[in-house]
Amino acid sequence: MNPSDTSYTPEEPELVQQPRLWQDDGWTARVLKNEDDDGWAVAMIKNGEPEPALIGPWTMGRDKKNPKPLDGTAFNTLVKTASEFVRRHEQQLHASLHQSITVTAGSARVTVSLDIVPDEDNPYATLSAHDDAGELLAEVRVASSFKLSRSSAIAWADKQFKKPG
Repeated sequence: MNPSDTSYTPEEPELVQQPRLWQDDGWTARVLKNEDDDGWAVAMIKNGEPEPALIGPWTMGRDKKNPKPLDGTAFNTLVKTASEFVRRHEQQLHASLHQSITVTAGSARVTVSLDIVPDEDNPYATLSAHDDAGELLAEVRVASSFKLSRSSAIAWADKQFKKPG
């Protein structure tokens, strides 16, 4: 391509902003007929994702038959709601995969952590113990189904951090 040729512009995706389909800011809102009743629903899809992040009810229009058209204000509210929903889901997932509990073992305080690796073929978890100064005391690989609790953490520490059986 000739650098002096200014007729070329990089392809930017064309945003659709129609009454039942609105795209912007990395999201797509699609108004759909609610299959369960006479109403309407709106699906919020993050660009690049195969499934909607959120599906919720959508308001009827003035004629009580058709959906209220999407507009910029409604779309921005939907993006905010869907983004918060995705963020909460990610936080819950993180909390379920990374757990820790602090217990007293002997006369020392020990923080026991369980970090689950949800590999499709070979899921596993790492159980680790740290002292109050943050020094690693022990680390072992355990089944991803291992349940971290106060009693399991104390039992592990009482057994000098030998791999739980």
